[in-house]
Amino acid sequence: MKWEYESPRKAYGETLVELGKEREDIVVLDADLSTSTKTAMFGKKFPERFFNLGLQEQNMMGIAAGLARSGKTVFTSSFAVFATGRAYDQVRQSIAYPRLNVKIVATHGGVTVGEDGASHQMIEDIGLMCGLPNFRVIVPVDSNEVRRVIRFVAYEYGPFYVRLTRPSLPNITSKDDEFIFGRGAVLKDGDDITLIATGIEVSYALLAAERLEKDGISAAVVNMSTIKPIDKDLIIKYARKTGAIVTAEDHNIYNGLGSRVAEVLVENYPVRMLRVGMPDKFGRSGKWNELLKYYEMDDAGIYNAAKKLLEVKK
Repeated sequence: MKWEYESPRKAYGETLVELGKEREDIVVLDADLSTSTKTAMFGKKFPERFFNLGLQEQNMMGIAAGLARSGKTVFTSSFAVFATGRAYDQVRQSIAYPRLNVKIVATHGGVTVGEDGASHQMIEDIGLMCGLPNFRVIVPVDSNEVRRVIRFVAYEYGPFYVRLTRPSLPNITSKDDEFIFGRGAVLKDGDDITLIATGIEVSYALLAAERLEKDGISAAVVNMSTIKPIDKDLIIKYARKTGAIVTAEDHNIYNGLGSRVAEVLVENYPVRMLRVGMPDKFGRSGKWNELLKYYEMDDAGIYNAAKKLLEVKK
């Protein structure tokens, strides 16, 4: 497959600037990482509505809550490990509990942070944020979807967590595609097995499906951008249709996409499934694509998981 690659962080920054021109109520906060998160684009254009709080993520979330209380639509950004890990108590008590209009857009999620190593490879953030009442969690599949998601959350009241990656992603969707919150998107239909993936793993799921096709195996591929609330109806539909599901995510296999899909299946229509992702261990330093291969999270890993599951299904 031939795709064009684009930085989701850049798409985020560009969309913030567009929204800033449209609405004066939008303010943006960052914690000394605006060059990396690309919120610096907004800061350069609207310095009076941009606040760099330095290395004070906890304080940043408190200020975000205060600005939201005063009627602002607040975007706050940092690396995922800091935005959710270091500031969790403030996010829980000051944003989630009072259900304030704060959008936490975290970059550098997952093991694909790469050379920064285990300390910065946040692989539990989706679980943390899904566990917070009032929060909705989205992991866009590409830069085109990032633009649609950021626009959606800007106009939808209440707290959101949007997770972006460090590396550029292939544009799988087109600029004209629609983002429907809470719905998974079927990118490829199939009858034998279903591959449900999110974020960077969607492209690998499509490549794995291509390899399975050569073996005479018909694999459906679902892009599950919205992790909370998850698309229960679509999961059940393909569980009934194929009887086997593989999930793939750049996240711990516990408390992420795989766990959420398993919850739906066990309560509604149990079928065989396998989870591809970080195997409940911290990562290590290395090039992001080599790490995905090492942890069997690339297309070969998804392909092998699917073949293994189909053997069990027989």
